[in-house]
Amino acid sequence: MFQKNNKKLINAWCLYDWGNSAYNLVITSTIFPIYYTIATSTETSDMVDFLGIQIVNTSLYTYAISFSFLVVALTSPLLSAISDYTGSKKGFMQFFTFLGAISCSLLFFFKGESVEYGIICFALASVGYSGSLVFYNAYLPEIATPDQQDRVSAKGFALGYLGSSLLLIFNLVMILNPSLFSITTKGVPSRVSFLLVGIWWAVFAGITFYHLPKNIFNKKPKEGRYILNGYKELQSVWQQIKKIKHLSRFLFSFFFFTMGVQTVMYVAALFGEKELKLESGQLITTILIIQFVGIGGAYLFSFLSKKLGNVNALLIAVSFWILICIGAYFVYSVFEFYAIAFCVGIVMGGIQALARSTYSKLLPETQDHASFFSFFDVSEKIAIVLGTASYGLIEQLTHSMRNSIVLLTVYFIVGLILLLRLKKTLQIEKN
Repeated sequence: MFQKNNKKLINAWCLYDWGNSAYNLVITSTIFPIYYTIATSTETSDMVDFLGIQIVNTSLYTYAISFSFLVVALTSPLLSAISDYTGSKKGFMQFFTFLGAISCSLLFFFKGESVEYGIICFALASVGYSGSLVFYNAYLPEIATPDQQDRVSAKGFALGYLGSSLLLIFNLVMILNPSLFSITTKGVPSRVSFLLVGIWWAVFAGITFYHLPKNIFNKKPKEGRYILNGYKELQSVWQQIKKIKHLSRFLFSFFFFTMGVQTVMYVAALFGEKELKLESGQLITTILIIQFVGIGGAYLFSFLSKKLGNVNALLIAVSFWILICIGAYFVYSVFEFYAIAFCVGIVMGGIQALARSTYSKLLPETQDHASFFSFFDVSEKIAIVLGTASYGLIEQLTHSMRNSIVLLTVYFIVGLILLLRLKKTLQIEKN
């Protein structure tokens, strides 16, 4: 009989965060966006040619993120339902993981001349990263009891921040001191860092896959018609979500506040580089501040949820995000940017870990965790699509990222209002 709260299994599950967070930090937040911006810009223009279309390089970057998450949002619900029906959640997670890791490694060959090649590899890596998380998150209610899920979720995010930061620091040493590694060609250290991300991700994911159970509920589906039966499974889960008012209301709230959180994560380095004219070292220092403060932030909000309840802790986090956005609009110096980064770190990991565990706690008794988490994932992915696309569109129309921050503030305010509605719903259901 499978036992929850197994320490060895939980540690192995958390190691996936340690491995795949390197993609999130190095590829989406620091070295790759900086490398991409420099490699695709000239002294007089930031326009690039993509498939015959002239477009601002950073707008193309955000559109690529939007496209990749749209692909996952459209495919993951059905794939998750099939995985629940067949008991093949682990296999789907492995497929997306190695798609992402290999795509990261292939970025080693991106030198700036072929924008199409770089953007396609970047988008595929994004698909692999986001696609794998659907199935990874679905393991949480299967390996931990509700009273442990906040702690386990926070531990995963904390290890992710720590592991990815260690790899980033190593990459920075290589980039800033290439002679130590006998590298003499400009740009090669950055490209090697992309290769290392793919290797790091695959190696630590391998440890996770070794320990994760393949088919916890020992499902034995009939041969064939997997797509049809997967679709029926998806319909069944959707009908349940619609009937559970607190679950559907949480998803609507999560959709709006995660639109702000995820967009900040993807564009922070771009904002510092274009609006504040920060140097690469200053940008990476900013991200490291977020990473290391985020470790404590994840555990802080796990503690707050234990003392105040999950929804109240989320209300605090979202309110803090609103203040951060207001402050970010008026940031003009590097030290002000560092201060904002410190504040972001406090709530970045906390709100992500808490959102994941809160949703897990709100689920009904079920064996279809991948299908339920696919709706959580779709909410996040569509939020990223709309958040990054709207951010890029406003920048392209107004030529200022500060105007985009106003929109992010609105997203958080709407999320806060919906969280208050969720709190009221839970109180009514409890009484």
